[in-house]
Amino acid sequence: MTDAADWKTNLGWGPDFDAAIAPHAAKGLEPARVILVYRKQLRVISKRGEHWARTGGRILHKAESAEDHPAVGDWVAARIPEEGEALVYALLPRRSSIVRKVAGTQNQPQVIAANIDFLMLVMGLDMDFNPRRLERYLTLSWESNAKPVVILNKADVCDDLPFFLDETKAVAPEVPIHVVSALDGQGLDELRQYVGPGKTTAFLGSSGVGKSTLVNRIIGGGQQRTGELKDDGKGKHTTTSRELIVLPTGGALIDNPGLREVQLWDADEGLTKAFDDITALAEGCRFSDCRHQQEPGCAVQQALQDETLADDRYEAWRQLQRELEARAKPQRQIPETKRRDRVGHGKRR
Repeated sequence: MTDAADWKTNLGWGPDFDAAIAPHAAKGLEPARVILVYRKQLRVISKRGEHWARTGGRILHKAESAEDHPAVGDWVAARIPEEGEALVYALLPRRSSIVRKVAGTQNQPQVIAANIDFLMLVMGLDMDFNPRRLERYLTLSWESNAKPVVILNKADVCDDLPFFLDETKAVAPEVPIHVVSALDGQGLDELRQYVGPGKTTAFLGSSGVGKSTLVNRIIGGGQQRTGELKDDGKGKHTTTSRELIVLPTGGALIDNPGLREVQLWDADEGLTKAFDDITALAEGCRFSDCRHQQEPGCAVQQALQDETLADDRYEAWRQLQRELEARAKPQRQIPETKRRDRVGHGKRR
């Protein structure tokens, strides 16, 4: 382990966290970063190495939902003994947080990862490729305050790359796009610009898309388990938990389990950014409260008629918009004072 200043800087610590930790440091607490969440236990890293930890009662008492609990990538203030379990007393404000609705029927948010600089959105150039899913990933990423990067993996099995590139550029015109093959190493050198001292990079994609193989290639080892192809040509899902991997050269990677579903949570700004073509069209509508359906003078409907806006792009936007509107209804019942008091929800725009 390097000295205290180096280990924090290598993992992305900055002046904003210096200010956040100051009142806790005065009480004898020290900074640590969450690298694993396993049921009710945490694994954290500090200047003295890795430690098992548990979340203190103060955090649990103030938490309005699971979003207020420590997640992988969080910086925390903890009391770390020479031996035994550490205790996490406070969650430091997040620079970014990737939040979705928890899978299943519960109407609760889930923080996938926190304090991410780059979010690598991995799509397979095979039966996994889906522009509509990519739009969801982009909405999630833009809302998170992390920078999205699209990775088109499995170039070795692709026989129509121009088609897939055109489809990707249509939904991600302002996002870096990299065509790679984790199997034979094609294009991987370009990904190393997103990895290094002070940077935290997370990978997101469906099961079997090759995220773990990409992580192994980048870190130069076999830390993440991978699976062989199934009979239908799809990869087997092998990552079962998200974990922050500290790189020996500085920086960190987070490999997430494959997502079967991505339901959005409180992502209005992300939706606006992910569909900025429709947002720009809407500025030309006659009425400021236009719903872009049957209102007179609707620039969005006119673009559909002129075929300058694709029907499937519009329908995808409407579907995500309806999803967010339905999700927002129970949220309005939370008193505003409780919203302001929530721990660690600061966003830097």
